Amino acid sequence: MQYPKVIACLFVLVIIISCGEVKKDLVPYGNPAAQGFNVTASDAKAVAIADEVMDAMGGRQAWDETRYLMWNFFDARRHIWDKSTGDLIIEGIRDTFDIRMNLKSNIGIVNYNGNILTDQDSLQKYLDKGKSMWINDAYWVFMPHKLKDSGVTLKYVEKDTTNNGRSADVLSLTFDQVGDTPENMYYVYVDDSTRLVSQWSFYNTSKDSVARFTTPWEDYAQFDRINLSVSRGADYMITEISASDTLGKYFN
Repeated sequence: MQYPKVIACLFVLVIIISCGEVKKDLVPYGNPAAQGFNVTASDAKAVAIADEVMDAMGGRQAWDETRYLMWNFFDARRHIWDKSTGDLIIEGIRDTFDIRMNLKSNIGIVNYNGNILTDQDSLQKYLDKGKSMWINDAYWVFMPHKLKDSGVTLKYVEKDTTNNGRSADVLSLTFDQVGDTPENMYYVYVDDSTRLVSQWSFYNTSKDSVARFTTPWEDYAQFDRINLSVSRGADYMITEISASDTLGKYFN
């Protein structure tokens, strides 16, 4: 399985995670869908399973109350994200760069190979790259929290067995007019016992019958208020995860 090629192509992943957040003063609690979630086309069974997944991940309130997140994406780059303001820091690990930007305004500063970019075309190019990196990398970590995002349609597919032999409910995620590649589709496997996502499969389009790749979601652990999976396979670990409020120091 050649994950690096997949990772590269997923820099233009379908979901822009910062969009579709439900305003906290409208949450009763429970797990209300984001504005623009396709309730009409989604299956009630799939939606109910998505709510079970959110509960297994720590609950919607815990996700909403988690403001700061940090993670090292496969030893390629480190993200520090203020989920409330959209402020983001991306530090290159394999490459020498430092991007500090706001995801909502797409304004920021880029230090590339020790030089602050001042040319506007070059700056915008790397700010756009930074946002694409974040879109991809955040989805690989937080997808189970985003099953009812804006533009998403959820369908119940079947009961199936994951590659490690565990029984799971399979949901399909398709997208409408969101992100850079709305034609993509995912099959998400929800473990019968834990109700955690245990595997996903990526399809280039909803018409494809063969997945581009399949990876596990393994090694769940508690990070402050929320539960997260740190492994996408033997050699693909998400490290340096933190959901602590102390991360706010990076934005002071």
